[in-house]
Amino acid sequence: MHELTLEWREAGRIKRETILDQQPSKNPGTVRLGRDPARCDIVLIDPTVSGLHVEIFFNAQQHSFILRNLRSTNPPLVDGQVVGQVDVRLNTGSIIYLGQQILHVTAVSLAVMNGGIAQTILLPPQAPVRFNPPQPASASYGLQCPRCNRVSPYNRIDLGCQWCGTSLAAAPSVLMVPNAN
Repeated sequence: MHELTLEWREAGRIKRETILDQQPSKNPGTVRLGRDPARCDIVLIDPTVSGLHVEIFFNAQQHSFILRNLRSTNPPLVDGQVVGQVDVRLNTGSIIYLGQQILHVTAVSLAVMNGGIAQTILLPPQAPVRFNPPQPASASYGLQCPRCNRVSPYNRIDLGCQWCGTSLAAAPSVLMVPNAN
């Protein structure tokens, strides 16, 4: 069985999830990550994470775990690179930014056949990547109202849209640049 382990810090505690190649999920064949529990298998509480942000799946042809971006306005970063329309291979040691939430790929193990015997190989980490995510100075994140499309600061997530009162619990997270709205 093929496995990928993610680790992140949430509310002061270390959280860990292992994704399996044939894992049951809300969207069969993939494991989705984001803030919306109705659409995501791994729910992250950081308000800078989009409601439905990325999906991770095992690609049997490439024999690797792949991350796919599901957001155009709040794209993830993997190992310092913005993930746009092209899927990205995940390796042991990969660092994923979803908004301001940092996730670490702590282990990738692959099942292989060796002389008719199934063996599990733990892949070694890639060369460590150290980076700071590129963000404009004084940029912040906001939540785009699903009704009126206006952007509210993420600290209003419990209060709702300041213009129309709609709940922002599943609103998309967007990067707010000064003078952009």
